[in-house]
Amino acid sequence: MIEKSVSELERTVLVGIITLNQSKKILDEYLDELSFLTFTAGGNVVKKFIQKMKSPDPKFFLGKGKIEELALYIKRHDINSVIFDDELSPVQQLNIEKFLKSKIIDRTGLILDIFAQRAKTSYAKNQVELAQYQYILPRLKGLWTHLERQKGGIGMRGPGETEIETDRRIVRNKISLLKKKLVSIDKQMATQRGNRGSLVRVSLVGYTNVGKSTLMNSVSKANVFAEDKLFATLDTTVRKVVIENLPFLLTDTVGFIRKLPTQLVDSFKSTLTEITEADLLVHVIDISHPNFEDHINSVNFILSEIDAHEKPILMVFNKTDKYLDNKEIIDDVFDIEYEDNSLKKLKSNLINKYKNRVYFISALSKTDINNWKKELYKKVREIHITRFPYNAFLFPDIN
Repeated sequence: MIEKSVSELERTVLVGIITLNQSKKILDEYLDELSFLTFTAGGNVVKKFIQKMKSPDPKFFLGKGKIEELALYIKRHDINSVIFDDELSPVQQLNIEKFLKSKIIDRTGLILDIFAQRAKTSYAKNQVELAQYQYILPRLKGLWTHLERQKGGIGMRGPGETEIETDRRIVRNKISLLKKKLVSIDKQMATQRGNRGSLVRVSLVGYTNVGKSTLMNSVSKANVFAEDKLFATLDTTVRKVVIENLPFLLTDTVGFIRKLPTQLVDSFKSTLTEITEADLLVHVIDISHPNFEDHINSVNFILSEIDAHEKPILMVFNKTDKYLDNKEIIDDVFDIEYEDNSLKKLKSNLINKYKNRVYFISALSKTDINNWKKELYKKVREIHITRFPYNAFLFPDIN
């Protein structure tokens, strides 16, 4: 894939607000993530607009002065699109677009757009398309007002202009058709899962861009697409893995993210079934990311939403090779100031916090991969011999 130069990327500004429920520190983290999302979608963030307010304005999301400042900036700096960190109501999106005379995208729309880029199989494309139509339906009144002027770009992938023509009936019919199509595919996939036999099922879960696909490749010798971009993997990949003669199934699943659109959770229910039907979850975390604790909480929340939070979980802290001794990371995670801010100290405190479920690796450089594979073998063996105790002699216990 040929990367676009900065001059080819869509010139974009980001918008976020500080509220009683969202501090500047949290907003800065969200906007950093939104910048990465924007880049993944094909945008170049030129400026970030931030306003402090008690709650979003019901008409324009921002206050009058800030929306006027934003309009002036767009006019003077040739801005192609404005991306809001929160989901806008249909009324807000229409009002803002009319006032700014620019393409307006919210966080949900941006994530849906990236999913549309990344979907490769017809199944994933159908899932994303369903989520997009569900998002579009309440926004039809103003969503296509400026299509002639906008001519594609971020937020414009997926359902075409001629297909919907702002007709709610057509969109509802399309949603119904896609749901039926997905039900049919879901039945086929359920049959396939049932045909996998008695092998233990292990699913990789985690925040987006933490290295799940790289770990999958290093453990299974599979050729799963891995890239340093958000949502590089949408399609579920299942591989048979053998460690110490013990076979099991390893699944790479779509990454999670904060403020994951509910439309996507609903549309990807069958994909998430790979997680809910797994015998063991491997929660992969990017230890080099300063906000990894928030990522852990976000993943745990979604696992709870799909009733997978009580499954056995191994926590694997990946990217130890990218970790830079960072006092801020340790202070943020544990609310204590440590004189020793090394990776060694961080590991020690994570082990104390999460007990014996914690492992540290680099999937890319393969640091400590073999040790972790031994631990994975032990856990899979434990599940297997619980299910088939008469097979215990086939798979020896290892230290």
